[in-house]
Amino acid sequence: MATNLLKKYNGFLDLTHLNEASRTISLRGVFDRDIANNTAFVFRQKIIRPLKKEGEVDMDTLFGHLTRKTEDMINPSGETVKSRNIFDIDRSKRLHWIWHHIQENVPTVLIFSSQERKDGKDVIRTYIFDIDEHYVIVLQPQRSTFDYYLLSAYYLNEEWARRNMKKKWKRRISTLY
Repeated sequence: MATNLLKKYNGFLDLTHLNEASRTISLRGVFDRDIANNTAFVFRQKIIRPLKKEGEVDMDTLFGHLTRKTEDMINPSGETVKSRNIFDIDRSKRLHWIWHHIQENVPTVLIFSSQERKDGKDVIRTYIFDIDEHYVIVLQPQRSTFDYYLLSAYYLNEEWARRNMKKKWKRRISTLY
């Protein structure tokens, strides 16, 4: 577990031999070091914050977005709902890559902003896309544009996902938010 704190980009965290509790402790140690307790967690002079939930900073939700994937589930009333309780090994073993990319230590990275339609609203997202490793970090500028929200970071493990990211790059806007 403690060896995961020594891992560097582009190596992977060792997680497969750990039980769920040990895995969570190990991942939380990396998350706390690189994100939650990192006073230098800044991208291009803008502080990166987790989204707020009910007015409070919610590190647990952010941790979930960085280590779990969404899956459609059927709730007790028979409706299909999205659930984020499925452990994602691809996201998790790359958790320590976030800090490396935020520092812009990767030569083959595309950094761009894109305007998109989400839940009936136009939103701007900023992407840090590692072309060689098929990895993306998604930031959203705060309304003030002085800071960012960290939305997610994940491995593009499907060819359609890589094509989709390249389409976003082609439709990028001229200003980096």
